[in-house]
Amino acid sequence: MKSVFALAVLFTMVTGSFAKAGRDSLFMQLNEAIKNKSYYDRQKEQQLAETKQLLKIQSILPVQAYDFNREIAVQYSKYIIDSAIYYTKQSRDIAAAMNRHDWVAEAGLRLAHLYTTAGMYIEANNILLAINRRLLPKTLLPLYFEVYSDFYGYYAQSNDQTINRQLNIAYRDSLLSVLDTASLPYKIHNAVKLVHSQDAATAEQHLLSIFRQVPEGGADYALVSYLLGLVYTRQHDVEQLRKYFTLSAIADIRNATKDHAALQSLALSYYESGDVERAYTYMKSVMDDIDFGKIRFRAIELASLYSAVNTAYLNKTMQQKRELQYYIILISVLLFFLIISVFYVYRQMRKVSKIRKELYETNLKLAELNKNTKHINNQLQKVNAQLSEANHIKEEYIAQFFDICSGYIDKLESYRKMLHKKAAGNQHEELFRTLKSTTLVDEERKKLYETFDTIFLNLYPSFVEDFNSLLIPEEKVTLKQGERLNTELRIFALIRLGITDSMKIAEFLRYSLSTIYNYRTRARNNAVVSRDEFEEMVINIGVIQEKR
Repeated sequence: MKSVFALAVLFTMVTGSFAKAGRDSLFMQLNEAIKNKSYYDRQKEQQLAETKQLLKIQSILPVQAYDFNREIAVQYSKYIIDSAIYYTKQSRDIAAAMNRHDWVAEAGLRLAHLYTTAGMYIEANNILLAINRRLLPKTLLPLYFEVYSDFYGYYAQSNDQTINRQLNIAYRDSLLSVLDTASLPYKIHNAVKLVHSQDAATAEQHLLSIFRQVPEGGADYALVSYLLGLVYTRQHDVEQLRKYFTLSAIADIRNATKDHAALQSLALSYYESGDVERAYTYMKSVMDDIDFGKIRFRAIELASLYSAVNTAYLNKTMQQKRELQYYIILISVLLFFLIISVFYVYRQMRKVSKIRKELYETNLKLAELNKNTKHINNQLQKVNAQLSEANHIKEEYIAQFFDICSGYIDKLESYRKMLHKKAAGNQHEELFRTLKSTTLVDEERKKLYETFDTIFLNLYPSFVEDFNSLLIPEEKVTLKQGERLNTELRIFALIRLGITDSMKIAEFLRYSLSTIYNYRTRARNNAVVSRDEFEEMVINIGVIQEKR
């Protein structure tokens, strides 16, 4: 029983991981599509330009002109409404000149549908009232019912009256009655009916069946995906509705479709869940498309939602700016105290170095005194005749030696007490312990460098790689085992921090000024860039990197 439960948990975790990976993949695809909208628009413009070129043929026949204008209008219908209207009128004028009443009626229906999409309901209604249904050929009845159904459906969203919704449903039923039940349009319109009839379970079943049949990425694929998103919206299945709205939005963008509702539905979903940034990104993309395509109906429909999302986004942006300012101030304060601490440690190290130097000089004097003492002892042994005087001299030198040693010891003790008193007065316990033992000086210096290396590399983790990228391959710096920075890298790390004075660098690293100068000169000579620009590029390490 336990093993079965464990397998079930493992299966849930694995499937959950795959589902998350799929969502992340779709999210990246959508963002990439939005980023490349101009590319898809150029493809659309190229396709339109190729079709428009056919209209310039001198020997073109009226029938061909009608077909070409009709095709251009169809291509523009989901791209730029105004252009679609223009070319539809052109095809209607050509049909009228040819006395083709059926073509005139078809162009009129398409024009009414475009007016509806553009939110020009009066113009659309005038055209529809002028069309006599009894005179229409059977082939145009599906288009006739579809245009009327969409007209009342769109109008119902602006004028929420029961009669408009009832007419929308009635004309959709009429449309279904004249479509071939085996055709894809029938299946899609029947699924739309199921979606709006609140029969979500049946609608889901029908739409999933259609979804597996339609070619991926096409207009039907985008529509079916959007309808599935609506179904899952009614079922409150956030994961699934976002999946299918995303699929629909990707297909619409790649097809350069500007009149689409999937992305706005996706934006609304993220807005309701509190993800304001995504909601704003998607809603702004929708509004840009609406403005580009002159889709007035969508603009009116989304005005209030866009205003709410934009306001929420601006509020969040202002909050983030306030938080950023707070953190900048906090970091500045911490950096200020860090600089003070480093400066204080540096000063103490200089004092310790001075003490070491004095101790070294004292040791030299002691060594010299020892040498003199040995010489005196040798002289005393050789001069037996002057034993009394030699003993006196010996006593004098021994006394002098001990006086010097005693004085040196007293001096050291007094100096130690003075430093001890000073350190104790400033409450620097670490300094007190350090000054009690001279053997810790090297360790403290090593710790200082290690601390510097750690702090610096935390600030600029890629410094070593970026610095090496400025050098010719054979002169790149290679660190030893356990090293984080070496002397050459520390020199240029200080330069990166703004300490460009060689004297200050030499004092900090305890090297001669000539040594520091040689390191800097050799690095400039081995640079792959201009010698004059080398140190400037070192100073800019960590800043050009998002711009390179």
